[in-house]
Amino acid sequence: MEELPTILVVEDDPDIQGVVEDALTEGGFQCVLVASAEEAVTLLQGGQECQGLVVDISLRGRMNGWVATRRAREMDPTLAIVYMTAGAGDQWPSQGVPNSILLQKPFAPAQLVTAVAQLLNTSGLPPA
Repeated sequence: MEELPTILVVEDDPDIQGVVEDALTEGGFQCVLVASAEEAVTLLQGGQECQGLVVDISLRGRMNGWVATRRAREMDPTLAIVYMTAGAGDQWPSQGVPNSILLQKPFAPAQLVTAVAQLLNTSGLPPA
């Protein structure tokens, strides 16, 4: 049986975390949930296998989503990254990593699944 892609979800709002987990699970993904960017980076440094990162930009703690994704990409340049934000979208062109997608909250769960699937389908390809 084929292993489901694992997505690391970084969201500090339990309600949104639940919606994201439900959408991704129904979309055919496994989820690992954390509430802070520090936890996400620690997991990745510890060898947590994941193919994608769904991250809220504004997080509690010292590190925001922008910093976490830059650290994650240093560890795995092929990592699919989807940002979620209610208000920091205007910073995406300057702060976001290349080959990422930004979703403005509120978004439909299907939009999230589509964004993750789209990035996973392109991230495994060798550079042209």
